[in-house]
Amino acid sequence: MSRQKSLVALVSAPLLAALVGAVAPSASAQPAAGGTIEYAALTANGASPGAAEAELRAAGATIVRRNDAVGLFTVTAPAAGFARRLAGSPSVTVAPASRPVGHAPKESPRARDEVERENRLGGQASAAAAQPRSKPAQGAGLDPLDGQLWGLASVRADLARERQPGDRRVRVGVLDTGVDGTHPDIAPNFDRARSRNFTRDIPFDELGQQVDGPCEFRGCVDPADHDDNGHGTHVAGTIAAAANGLGISGVAPGVSIVNIRGGADSGYFFLQPVVDALTYAGDSGLDVVNMSFFVDPWLFNCAANPADSPEEQAQQRLIVTAVSRALEYAHRKGVTNVVALGNQHMDLGAPQPDLVSPNFPAGTEHSRDIDNESCLSMPVEGPDTITVAAFGPSQAKADYSSYGTEQISVSAPGGYFRDFFGTSLHRTNENMILSTMPRNVGEAEGVIDANGDITPEGVELGVQKDCASDGVCGYYQFLQGTSMATPHAVGVAALIVSQYGTIHNGQSSLDPDAVQRVLEGTAAKIPCPTPRTVDYLDEGRDETFTATCDGTLDFNGFYGHGAVDAFAAVTRGAAFLG
Repeated sequence: MSRQKSLVALVSAPLLAALVGAVAPSASAQPAAGGTIEYAALTANGASPGAAEAELRAAGATIVRRNDAVGLFTVTAPAAGFARRLAGSPSVTVAPASRPVGHAPKESPRARDEVERENRLGGQASAAAAQPRSKPAQGAGLDPLDGQLWGLASVRADLARERQPGDRRVRVGVLDTGVDGTHPDIAPNFDRARSRNFTRDIPFDELGQQVDGPCEFRGCVDPADHDDNGHGTHVAGTIAAAANGLGISGVAPGVSIVNIRGGADSGYFFLQPVVDALTYAGDSGLDVVNMSFFVDPWLFNCAANPADSPEEQAQQRLIVTAVSRALEYAHRKGVTNVVALGNQHMDLGAPQPDLVSPNFPAGTEHSRDIDNESCLSMPVEGPDTITVAAFGPSQAKADYSSYGTEQISVSAPGGYFRDFFGTSLHRTNENMILSTMPRNVGEAEGVIDANGDITPEGVELGVQKDCASDGVCGYYQFLQGTSMATPHAVGVAALIVSQYGTIHNGQSSLDPDAVQRVLEGTAAKIPCPTPRTVDYLDEGRDETFTATCDGTLDFNGFYGHGAVDAFAAVTRGAAFLG
């Protein structure tokens, strides 16, 4: 698991029922004087959520949401005096402005991270773009577009499926912006009954800036089979797109996908939805959870950074404790937590200054120096996590990928648009990762037209369409990032549970620590490059991208224990079960 920094003590979760829905305000709640704001409130270690709730109500709070597994409350309360009345409480701590926990691009609410959609910056158009149908890929159980999935071959999932394609009783949670359960490559493996959306659309922030934009559905809550961003659907396709003769297939094409949405349309991941999704994963018997995001508004959550106000410091301490409790809870319940290492191209053991936090509301960030001992990026530096770095098709560390021996577990194909410098393959879409795309997102971005055809811009970006004989079509797009590497590792983890787990009453089970031992033990060893220091100046990056690989063949800062290997995992993994 990732190596936890020593200064921030992690607090055990209250051993109570997991998730309690919205609670009506009590008659004792005081009226809001001078306006109300939203707070996060966290039950103190050893105290009961009931005692915390009583104190919150007595201080004038209205309970909006509570999670007893973690002891986390979302409340609204008077802006004046509420936190002061609870200062020194033995049962609960509070922090204001609790909403933002996640990362969204600055350009617009729906804009993709520029790392993930780097091909917008220019390059070679995909040769295969807009073809009506590719020739079927060769091999057992492969789909028509699988020949473009170099990542699938890299992790040897094409070979692994001959031995173990994945058991439908193994359930993988996608904690992301949602999953398009109607996509024809997702629908066969989509567990609609277990899927949940823990978010609510936020049209505008408190400064009047657009966040998610107008609500698409009544009540501002999207259905649990909807994705209005595209990120979560792309992740889900890499994990478990069905081997059904259409489009692409995933690393584990036989397992089930469960949408446990904690991310907003805009790409923000707020505290309460993320915590609720993690504890739900544990309570509903999910086996593996994919987390391809970082938790903020703080890229790094610092215990007492002098650049932050006391209120901001309190908020960051609360975020670290709440997310840590949720990760521990899910792990105790049998969930393997797999997390993206991040696209900040930094050694997480020697972090660079944070120039982007807080990133919500937009425009409120300030520069901070980061102390490695007291600042944590969450969930990647939380407990009980397997963390994943990204490499490109040449197996070179992707320029954007964070790295370092302090946090890395394994590496996986994440795409690297600028790979193969000096060749015709440089800056081509096929250097990235092709996966599933919701049609509604393609239409909103102007890469699919109202007739379902790919537009000229879509052709340039490599958007593809594949249709079955009955006329049902799926759409696919190229993205890159540690967000794309993580689902490759998650797919292998799901195959490990399928191969070695036990089934009881239709429920699969394998200890998460055993999953990690197999994943890391069967990973393909990759040495540090020669020379060990790599710059990306020829690729057009500045000196902040320069990275040095520390460590040995067995474990190093670029590749961790190695590149995940599905075939080795399902054929040789038993030796690592312990």
